[in-house]
Amino acid sequence: MAKKRVPQNRTKQNLPTHKPAKSKIYFKIIPVILIIAIAVLLVFSEFFKKKETDSEYMFRKDGVLTFSDSSGFVKTNADIQIADNEFEEELGLMYRKQMDENKGMLFIFPNSRIQTFWMRNTFISLDMIFVNPDKKIVTIQNNTKVLSDSTYSSTEAAQYVIEVDAGFCDRHNIKLGDKVNWERTQPKL
Repeated sequence: MAKKRVPQNRTKQNLPTHKPAKSKIYFKIIPVILIIAIAVLLVFSEFFKKKETDSEYMFRKDGVLTFSDSSGFVKTNADIQIADNEFEEELGLMYRKQMDENKGMLFIFPNSRIQTFWMRNTFISLDMIFVNPDKKIVTIQNNTKVLSDSTYSSTEAAQYVIEVDAGFCDRHNIKLGDKVNWERTQPKL
């Protein structure tokens, strides 16, 4: 067997050298970068999700509603958020953790009929006030049960429904036959 002869004039510079493959370094760095990126995304997504939820379900003052007796004596006023589209009607006061005194939601329906509401995903007990097209209170459902699929209906046809914090009607002596009126202070969305 003959030996292979290496030429003597080869220098260190033109000898092949073994360099570590760049891909091996990338395989070590990429997982670290991915872990850091995922951690950052998780932290910031929770931050933005909380902010979005807070602003989405915060009270929005669209107007002021006045409760008065049959002779026109004003009993109290309440700031109201007006639900007059399908999305807002379905959402109502769900997912809210609290509602300040003298604030509420007014539902405006296109037609007068027996109205039925439930408390699914609603964390605060409410008084539901059902109002006919003449803006006269025809039914009051006091102290509704939270997080319930139980239904609460008007006893007569109603075109408007007002939801306020439980006990509101008792505290302000709101009764059947009382009248309501409201003024929109913000343009309709």
